[in-house]
Amino acid sequence: MSERKTIHISTSRPTYAVCVVGTEIIIDVYRSMPPDAVCFDVRGTRGTDITILYNPTKLSEPRGTSIKWPLNKEVEVVVCPKASSANVNGIKVKVSYYGNDGNTTLGIAMLYLTSVEISLDVDTSRNGVVNKNGNDKTSWTWGPDGHGAVLLVNCDKDNVYSKNMDNDDTRISKDEELKDFSQMILTVRGPDAIFHDYKLLLHIALSDLDKVGVFRHHGGTNSRFEHVLGTDKLYYEVERKVGEEEIIFYVEGLTFPDVGFSGLVTINLNLQDTAVQGLPVFTDMVVFRVAPWIMTPNTLEPVEVFVCSVPNNSTFLAEVTDLVERKARCKLTVCGIMDNRGDRWIQDEMEFGYTQAPQKSFPVVFDSPRDGKLKDFPFKKILGPDFGYVTREPVPMYDVSSLDSFGNLEVSPPVTVNGKVYPLGRILIGSSMPRSGGRKMTKVARDFLFAQKVQAPVELFSDWLQVGHVDEFMTFVPSSDRKGFRLLLASPNACYQLFEEIKQQGYGDAAMFQGLSVPQPTINNILKDKFLKKENDYFQNCIDWNRDILKKQLGLTEQDIVDIPILFKMENGFADAYFPNMVNLVVLGKDLGVAKPFGPIINGKCCLEKAMISLLEPLGLRCTFIDDYYSYHLNLGEVHCGTNVRRKPFPIKWWNTIP
Repeated sequence: MSERKTIHISTSRPTYAVCVVGTEIIIDVYRSMPPDAVCFDVRGTRGTDITILYNPTKLSEPRGTSIKWPLNKEVEVVVCPKASSANVNGIKVKVSYYGNDGNTTLGIAMLYLTSVEISLDVDTSRNGVVNKNGNDKTSWTWGPDGHGAVLLVNCDKDNVYSKNMDNDDTRISKDEELKDFSQMILTVRGPDAIFHDYKLLLHIALSDLDKVGVFRHHGGTNSRFEHVLGTDKLYYEVERKVGEEEIIFYVEGLTFPDVGFSGLVTINLNLQDTAVQGLPVFTDMVVFRVAPWIMTPNTLEPVEVFVCSVPNNSTFLAEVTDLVERKARCKLTVCGIMDNRGDRWIQDEMEFGYTQAPQKSFPVVFDSPRDGKLKDFPFKKILGPDFGYVTREPVPMYDVSSLDSFGNLEVSPPVTVNGKVYPLGRILIGSSMPRSGGRKMTKVARDFLFAQKVQAPVELFSDWLQVGHVDEFMTFVPSSDRKGFRLLLASPNACYQLFEEIKQQGYGDAAMFQGLSVPQPTINNILKDKFLKKENDYFQNCIDWNRDILKKQLGLTEQDIVDIPILFKMENGFADAYFPNMVNLVVLGKDLGVAKPFGPIINGKCCLEKAMISLLEPLGLRCTFIDDYYSYHLNLGEVHCGTNVRRKPFPIKWWNTIP
């Protein structure tokens, strides 16, 4: 970075100084000027830029072949050695002082400069290549025209035998791990003898000790990586071999952005004069931004589907397997009983996302604060080489509620709201009504999500539900028209309207839940149940509250929303699904895994399935109905709750967005 330093010259003896190429030097021509001197001129050898700064409103620039400047405090002499000069180590600057006649020389001051080229450089253009001598390395800006280097949080585990994640380790165990790091190059050119009297010092702020780690690469036959900054190291004195001009460092992020950490970290470099109590004669710095954790919406292509195998879900597991492997043609990972310990709610335990830098991207699983019997699965079975892990644990005194399960965490597809573009979508979190004192996602998880910035979260009202998850009343599905997606919303009104139409057609005695060992109310029974209708009127109001929020915060219109016929019932003051909830589905490209609703059979077909197909098939989607009644529905969950999907990242680079 360009700096200025002042050098005081003397007419009684030559002045010697060390300067860094590109640094502007102010020559103090006044401190030792001879008595009776009224003007001066200044000349330099090749390789030197000399600039005279003055106030044109008070002085005029001298004219003629021998330019002499008045000794006036309005005049300032600035010298800058050129990086391109072949004579950088033999620069001379001569200042001559003159009397009243402008010809009589009263004194001469000589400045001898020994120049050193020092630069700390990073990938400011975000193309995976370090930019040498960039002038934009000391700041960070967003957008396609922005600049600034990016750090990955090194939160995977490349050494499968290690007990720790890589960001907990102060060693680089494998060369493959280097892609998790960003390069930083220190360039030093100049006479080796200078470094007997000067030292180079890298340092970071105390607040960044747990945010960034820096390793120095020592090449040669015994190539190794030395941990030099971060964890417990604030400073590092750079040892430079004779003739060594380029020193390579590898930098890692240790933690994602969060409360009190914007994601920006600064690494500083000082050239210090050891003879003057370590006085810095030159400083340089680089700024990185730690890459955020990014969620993936249903509209992105599925890569891998996760599901649990528990004692009573064999039918569900078989039908999901058929959907995933035969229809959607995705990878299927079954979490066995030894890993799930009877916990089937794999959606609630974790959320898949990814992190990204110019040189690399890898998936990262966010482990929820829920910590059910599946709590060890993400860390022990998913964390590994190029698969990261992150979690946020609440303060023990605060109880974790059902809203901390990640069925209560969704993300929209890309949207535009009043001209503001959200190219990575917006995170959606279920919460309580404002100032209601109800359940909310724990603060540490919410704070983490808000701190990522690139998917500005929206809080919805989900506390009216017994389980309290947003996936119980909404989801997104892809479409080839309009915005490229539709929002599906649970709709008791749509269900009552459907049942009324079927009654008018003479099928009021058609019953629910045929083939199941449970009570089987008819359409007439449901329509006559005033208490059920009153409850669903309230639930519809709760959904409509969210409908308005979603339209406003995601820039949606009614044409972007599809109402799915659903009924709820009141249990302990909260809503449970009356029949398997078709909104709580899994999206695998054009294939949807939908909870089989066991609706009234009309002319050999379930009227609820028929309604779902008629709403979604025009969008190019295929519905596969999965029986989850005994295995999930009676346990207050559906297909989405029992599955989890890892998806491909967005094609857009997050640093090209503008939060």
